[in-house]
Amino acid sequence: MSSVNQSLFQVLFAKDSVYVHVNVDVQEKDAHIAGRVFFLQKPDGHYVEWKAEEVLNLEAQADQDWAVIGAVSYKSETQGDTVSMNAKMDARRKYNISFDILDLKSFKRSAPNHGWAYIIFILKDGTTFPALHFHNGGSKALLKELEKFIHIRRSPNDQRLFLVQEHDPDMLSKSFDELNLFSESSGRLVSNFIRDPYTATMGSFSKVTNFLRDVLMSDNPHARPREEVAELLHDDIPGMEVNHQDEPGFEMVTKTKLPNRPDVQRGEQLNAQQWAAYFDTDGRITHIDNLKEQIFRGGVDPSIRNEVWKYLLGYYSWDSTLKKRQEERKRKVDDYFRMKLQWKTISAEQEKRFSTLRERKGLIDKDVSRTDRTQKFFSGDRNQNLQVLYDILMTYCMYNFDLGYVQGMSDLLSPVLVVMENEVDAFWCFAGLMERMCTNFEMDQGGMKMQLTQIQKLMQVYDPELYTYLESHDSGNFYFCFRWILIHFKREFHFHEIHRLWEVLWTDLPCQNFHLVFSLAILDAEKSTLMENKFGFTEILKHINDISQTIPLEEMLKKAEGIFLQMKNYKKLPLAVKEILGILPNSPASSGSSVAGTPATREPSPFPAPAVTNGTTSVVSNGTGPNSPDDSSIEILSDAADSAASNFYH
Repeated sequence: MSSVNQSLFQVLFAKDSVYVHVNVDVQEKDAHIAGRVFFLQKPDGHYVEWKAEEVLNLEAQADQDWAVIGAVSYKSETQGDTVSMNAKMDARRKYNISFDILDLKSFKRSAPNHGWAYIIFILKDGTTFPALHFHNGGSKALLKELEKFIHIRRSPNDQRLFLVQEHDPDMLSKSFDELNLFSESSGRLVSNFIRDPYTATMGSFSKVTNFLRDVLMSDNPHARPREEVAELLHDDIPGMEVNHQDEPGFEMVTKTKLPNRPDVQRGEQLNAQQWAAYFDTDGRITHIDNLKEQIFRGGVDPSIRNEVWKYLLGYYSWDSTLKKRQEERKRKVDDYFRMKLQWKTISAEQEKRFSTLRERKGLIDKDVSRTDRTQKFFSGDRNQNLQVLYDILMTYCMYNFDLGYVQGMSDLLSPVLVVMENEVDAFWCFAGLMERMCTNFEMDQGGMKMQLTQIQKLMQVYDPELYTYLESHDSGNFYFCFRWILIHFKREFHFHEIHRLWEVLWTDLPCQNFHLVFSLAILDAEKSTLMENKFGFTEILKHINDISQTIPLEEMLKKAEGIFLQMKNYKKLPLAVKEILGILPNSPASSGSSVAGTPATREPSPFPAPAVTNGTTSVVSNGTGPNSPDDSSIEILSDAADSAASNFYH
């Protein structure tokens, strides 16, 4: 074959109108990126490739790669990339897909009634590409072409998952010991993660000690004998059955006899009319438990979110009157600007002798410049909202000297500031949020380590089979959940979705630590992908990272609540799990609580919802309208949320 022929690739399949959905909100600009998918025969193998239409057009005009030659072939990509013509093209290129089909491990197809058919390709190294949506059909035709070169079988456990049969029997027989996952040759992802979990999972987190490395490397990397593990699990988790028979791909399969998972229904979001009806004539909220349940069930309408969040985050106390809130806000605005003045008036000479302040200023300055810059609220040069973000974080250092600033806090503040659109309000709501989450940023990472251990205990009860698989593949400590827990899924969902998720979590319903149960729900949805692809530590870590912003929020919330109800109804639930969920007999979260089916079938609440007549109510304003003073207040969250959970399923 001549050198000219070597540059020609045969196009076996091509289809246009294949989209990548970069945002689930179709009203957002650039929510869907149009592109073309190709199945190509190259000199070194067969490749599936997708490129955005705008990139293809640009490159064709520049006479670079993907210039079509006739109907069956096109030129190879030129060596090296030329300077980008504009930033938009760079943004499109990051979604480009190209892989050899011999690297394909599996793929997922959309549900029959989903709408546009889509395919999600998953590689052997755990890489999970964004879904390709075929708006004008063609997904089946592409898969038929692939079947000519690879063997495909449907998963017996997940009708949407299709596995690629491995041709090399030696590859199938490899054990995780032979993979040598902890050697330097295992790749930068694993070594970086072990060395620095904050940086590896978030890209730039600091204040990291070596607890992950210590835990990973101090434990025996080899799995315990099957009989020993089975005995330990049986002693720790009553009611668990242990299967000692050999199962392909697993050291041990266990089963807990949990009750069936009930069907759970979500509700409508709290709207302005319903919100106003909860206030009495003194401006005090009535039927607090009902209100929290409604927020948990459906979230909050964006038009009233900036007011509702103030209660959820302790800015206002739930039983405060209009007069009390006005007095408190006046005091809090003075407190904020006094603290802000403290760091604003530090002279250059003082700063030279204040190393802690210099370090925190440097971290904040670096983080602010790259926090959510793709959001309109923070986009563009010289954006004043970036200065507000910076000022709030610096003032928080004055408010909380001990904690100060840790990289990642800007991720938590960003959505709060977008919702509040006010510096003082955002500060006090952020301070309330940090009361909830400050242990995540401790120097010794004790809070993070504890929560990862709690996920481990929950999974041992909920799905021992998946737990055993993860344990035998060096993932039993759930370190791949590190980013989820650290900033409460901030990077896993689209920006508008994280608003909904956070306000649901802040109700503290239906139990404490519901964010850990939510983690179980995501892992439950990915179970077939992880196990049937036989992913090891490296692949699991990569796959979990790649599913970011593809997780269906409402589906996961329903699944998570169902999982909680399963465990709550389990008569032999271990004491340790009850403590994690806060459902001990004498705990506030469980007193008087009983589950008699799904939330839809539980007995009515003894408190009727506030009445609304002809679309109006007789309550007075809650003092948070546009003419309210521009100040704010905060109170540390009380145990009122726990008492709300006591009647949640009563």
